[in-house]
Formats: sequence, structure tokens, C-alpha cells
Amino acid sequence: MSPKEQRRFNALYQRHLRALKLQGLSHRTIDSYARAVRRLSAHFDACPDKISADQLEQYFSELVDSHSWSTVKVDRNGLQFFWKHILKQDWQWLDIVRAPKIQSLPDILTPHEVEQLMAAARKLRFRVFILATYSMGLRLSETLSLEVGDIDAGRKEVHIRRGKGHKDRRVPLPDLTHHALQVLWCRHRHPRFLFPCPAGSLEQVRRAKAPMARGSAQQAMKALLRECGIKKKPRCTPCATVLPPICWNAA
Repeated sequence: MSPKEQRRFNALYQRHLRALKLQGLSHRTIDSYARAVRRLSAHFDACPDKISADQLEQYFSELVDSHSWSTVKVDRNGLQFFWKHILKQDWQWLDIVRAPKIQSLPDILTPHEVEQLMAAARKLRFRVFILATYSMGLRLSETLSLEVGDIDAGRKEVHIRRGKGHKDRRVPLPDLTHHALQVLWCRHRHPRFLFPCPAGSLEQVRRAKAPMARGSAQQAMKALLRECGIKKKPRCTPCATVLPPICWNAA
């Protein structure tokens, strides 16, 4: 790209980021849509408004071969937004990109398998994380972002804030889960987060400005699944039965 073309792309890209933000999209969606524009520009070393429909068709043909359909769909949506709202150009050519419709059932852990994972977890925070996630049917990010003020012990409910679709909801709080969360909080006593970032000393954990990293929880889950010999690739889902009492004294 020439310096002049690079400056034009930078200006369009910044307009794209502002437009996405004003649409109220999540940070992950904004990142994905922005990455789609960067990927296309880098592929052709050109500003997107200089790329022809034939080039775009060839680009998506190659993208289908090198990436999953989920990535292809996200890139299609991101570029569609860019073409429509930033370039103000026709984007009907994107109709040629149609992902196959695949209906698959998620792997669901049984209560016994959840017990296995918790028994194998050596660190208290991961044990409580697993229990809270599966006993209340939460998504990974919802569990990690739980705050002290979200727990309503009197009503035995938990306020889930900004879940999927930026929607709040309330979920039942099992007694066992409530007890486990209390034990965990008594260890770190963070004024806000139930799962604070565990880096550093106990005093540093109490001053953490963010919850435990998503990647840490994912890596721990994968390691525990391998250790327990569970071949499933589970999603977060409620347990079918109440789990039995568990010792929470281990660090």
C-alpha cells in the first residue's frame, strides 16, 4: 500500500471502529469484525474500497479452505458491515458466501463427571469455578465476572449481569454452591470479585483490578478433562442433580 492509500485505510478503519462501538456490540464482536477488515486489507495489500468483487469472491474461496466456517461467517458479517456503513457501497456479493447448516448436539457432562473434575482440581478456585459454572448453568465468562454484590443469599439467587445479548437474568443459587463461594471468598476477601486474578501474593490478589483470566480457566478445564480421561468437549450447562457435599479445605 502506498503511504497515501495507507492513510486512507487508517481513516476508514477508525470510522469502522467508531461505528461498531456506536452499535453497542460486544468487545469480542468488535474485535472480530475489525480483524476481518485488517485480514482482507493485508491479503491484497490494498484499501478495501480498491478490491473488486471478483477478488472478494476468490478471497472467500481461499478463506473457506484455510479457516473454519465459523471464522468465514464472522468475516463475512464484519466486511458486510464495513461495506454498508463505511464505504456506503452495495454488498450483495456477500450473498454468495453461505455457510452449510449443521445441527450438532453439545457434549454435556454428567453430575458424576463434574464430581470427577472437582475432585481432580488441586486449586480451590478451579474447584469452586467448576461447581458454580455447572450447578447454575453459567457460561465461562459469566462465572468469572461474578461479583460479591451479585449474590442474594436471602433469596438464594445470583444476579447474572450482561450475559449473552447483554441481558441480565437471575438464577437459583444452590446451598452447596453458596457455601463453596463463601469458602473461596474467605480465602482472598476481594472487595469486588469472587474470582479475582490470582497473580502475586494474597495482598496483591485482594487488590486485583480484574477477574481471573478466561484463558486460565479454559486451560485448567482442558487439563482436568485429560487427567480424568473425559473425551467430551463440554459447554457450560446445568447439572441434572444436586452434587454431594465436598471438602473445601484444600488450597
